[in-house]
Amino acid sequence: MTMNATIETAPGSDAVSQRLTFVLAAACGMIAANIYYAQPLIAPISAALGLSHAAAGLIVTMTQIGYGTGLLFIVPLGDLVENRALICSIIMLGAAALLAAAFATHALPFLVAALFIGVGSVAVQVIIPYAAHLAPEAIRGRVVGNVSTGLMLGIMLARPVSSFVTAALSWHAVFFASAALMIVLAAVLWMTLPKRKPVVRMHYGTLLLSMPHLVRTTPLLRRRALYQASLFSCFTLFWTVAPLQLAREFGFTQRGIALFALAGVAGVFSAPIAGRLADRGHSRVATLVAMLLAAFGFLVSYVGAAGSALNLACLILAAIAIDLGAQGNVVLGFRAIFLLGHENRSRLNGLYMATFFAAGAAGSAVGAWAFAQGGWTLAAAIGLALPVAGLLYAATE
Repeated sequence: MTMNATIETAPGSDAVSQRLTFVLAAACGMIAANIYYAQPLIAPISAALGLSHAAAGLIVTMTQIGYGTGLLFIVPLGDLVENRALICSIIMLGAAALLAAAFATHALPFLVAALFIGVGSVAVQVIIPYAAHLAPEAIRGRVVGNVSTGLMLGIMLARPVSSFVTAALSWHAVFFASAALMIVLAAVLWMTLPKRKPVVRMHYGTLLLSMPHLVRTTPLLRRRALYQASLFSCFTLFWTVAPLQLAREFGFTQRGIALFALAGVAGVFSAPIAGRLADRGHSRVATLVAMLLAAFGFLVSYVGAAGSALNLACLILAAIAIDLGAQGNVVLGFRAIFLLGHENRSRLNGLYMATFFAAGAAGSAVGAWAFAQGGWTLAAAIGLALPVAGLLYAATE
């Protein structure tokens, strides 16, 4: 039996080795980091490009819009096109966009590059269903959780790494270095990954037209996407606004913001735990805990006077709680939708991710606007309302 047939039907317990899992996890981390490098650099990039504080959120929002576009129009190709070639092609598109961002000296070219950085980063969302295809059902949550751990680690480390590199060199160097890394990664994956040719036979237009039908006929997809939308929007709001608050009230430099961002690395530990809980049938309880953690994070951020040591400690605790909730819940959603059938996995994943990344883009934009209008008080109030809305919706399950 060929590897392709094995992946499409019933993979054996050794279909995804520890080495391959590690390669996939590392690739996800490196690619996903591209979406978040700019998040703590909003102040220096906006100053260099002449963007106002109110418009600074576009630096992050454009990347997320690009990511959402790629989720809807490129990720579904994972159900149609040979996956290894697709993954490597998307990564190379991202490398070109990163180079364009590195050379940018004006706002418009940078924002266009940021859009395509987002598009090029959707390779992650082809890799995750690919890993699910390799894994037998009994351990699928664990494998997806382990691969997602790499993704989460990349997300969490992207902020401190970009801050440190910017402090030592410049923000341009962040994008130059990542472009080089993507070129090397594409070569490694081309030589390492087994081919997977999907069994679905349809035209690209038919593939896209099938997606609204999947939304209408898959209530589990809608529910899990909206759960994660409530958490991811508050996650992006927090990490868009927190660097601005740290610079304004605490006088943090880029190095200080980088050290603060390391608190978010704690979120990486929730991914494998969530995967194992999902394998054991505890997804609902884990989802409620994730939402409560995010709500707690915004509540505790109000403790202490702005600029005080107590308030800083509470902001660190908030970062940990919000990241644990958002990163754990996304794996619960992956596990749920990947049980719905291998022939639709890439499309289901694209719809799932597009829904909550659209919410994330809105969270970044609203967060920057709210901070400009009412400071941390207003921004955190909006952040708190988001997981609370998720809890109210979860109560209807």
